[in-house]
Amino acid sequence: MKNFSLSLYAFHLRHTLTELPGEVVTDANLLWENLVKVGESSLTFVGLKDLRSKLICYQNGEYEPKREIGRIPERLIDAQDLNLGSLPTPEGFKINANLQPFLLNDTYAVDLTLVSEPSDTPIDIPQLQHFKPSSLLPSHIQASLGQTLSIYGEVDPTEDCDTLAEKLTIALVAGTNLNPVRTQQGELFGSLLFEYQALDPDEPNNPAKQCHILIVINKSQAATAILATEAYNWFINFLCSYHKILFIYQLARQRYRDARIIYSDLENKIQKFNSLISENKTQLSGLKSLMREIPQKNFDYTRCLQDLQTHHTAITTNITNYKICLDKIQTIDSGNSPQSWQDFINKDSKKWQEQIQTDINYLTPGQELFGQLVDTIRGIVETEQTERDRSLENTIQVLGIGFGGGAIASGVFTTHIDKINLPIVQKHPLYASLLLSVLFTFFFIGIGWLITQRQYHPRDKK
Repeated sequence: MKNFSLSLYAFHLRHTLTELPGEVVTDANLLWENLVKVGESSLTFVGLKDLRSKLICYQNGEYEPKREIGRIPERLIDAQDLNLGSLPTPEGFKINANLQPFLLNDTYAVDLTLVSEPSDTPIDIPQLQHFKPSSLLPSHIQASLGQTLSIYGEVDPTEDCDTLAEKLTIALVAGTNLNPVRTQQGELFGSLLFEYQALDPDEPNNPAKQCHILIVINKSQAATAILATEAYNWFINFLCSYHKILFIYQLARQRYRDARIIYSDLENKIQKFNSLISENKTQLSGLKSLMREIPQKNFDYTRCLQDLQTHHTAITTNITNYKICLDKIQTIDSGNSPQSWQDFINKDSKKWQEQIQTDINYLTPGQELFGQLVDTIRGIVETEQTERDRSLENTIQVLGIGFGGGAIASGVFTTHIDKINLPIVQKHPLYASLLLSVLFTFFFIGIGWLITQRQYHPRDKK
């Protein structure tokens, strides 16, 4: 391959809706820090090692994202691009590096492109390893939204491009556990396009562990490089929307699973609630315990549902952005575009968008059920507590009347006991006094009970 280039397009989340203006996620600068590490360890371009000094979001080597506020251009440098310098190779040719950093709304994006010099140097599989492709894989870059590796080269018309693309892809991920699978084949700007998705078998759904691969082979002397330059800004935004759609959908699936776990817990609490109220005597402490647990679960469930709604809005927005960019690329490419890119938006993305909405519709009734369960438990607890408080109040009132009345009667009896002319009383005045005191107490307890019954259960008027 001649006029060879290897490009890394990586996308990393800078901030979300939960961050205040000017704030960023915890690892917002991870993309830039990892690129510097690559510069220090493998692709030892002087400009890559010194990348922090070129980015406007760094000051004196420290990450300062507030320096980006109010900046109109998308680029995070004051120039069009950064020439990182060149590296020699054992085979006599050089590798030049160029970097373009962007801030695309809430996302950091970077284009790191390596080219051979002179440009007509033949690059095949052995020469590819001089570009250190392993250092550009997800394990080193760790872009949270995902990344694309793109190879471009020009070959003779007789070249078996299908086999070449397969060999290049295998060489890109050599020595890793990534498993590249060809997803589509088409044309882009007059050249053949071979598209692969290399997944991590341990985390196949994690966008940060995946590598999207584009192999573009020009075998017809098409003006691919010129057209790609013309479509560059649309292309970088196109890839950003593509990776964000994948990322958002995986977030939505995770939040749906979280909500299902909470909903399952709610079902268990409903069973526990039914068990408590079916007992002969309602377990007030158990109901109070349930009432303490459910509001937190309800809050967590509501957060899941709100996140799903946010993800639905976000995926809808990025689908729109993807369509706009693809239409612009198609216009530049004389009305042509890879069919797989059209299918992604018309089939896959639409299906995922509808799935998120279905999840929202499925989970929404559960939010109402949480509220109804809390209200029901609160009503029962309040009723039971009122009844128990009333019973205690009645008991105190009855005992108060009984002991109070008994004490008064006993006092009167004791004062005049010497006037009672009964042999048993005169012989045992202490026992007689104690016995009559008990009898009086029970008598007045009975009166107290009748009073409370009439107080709380008055007769119906006819």
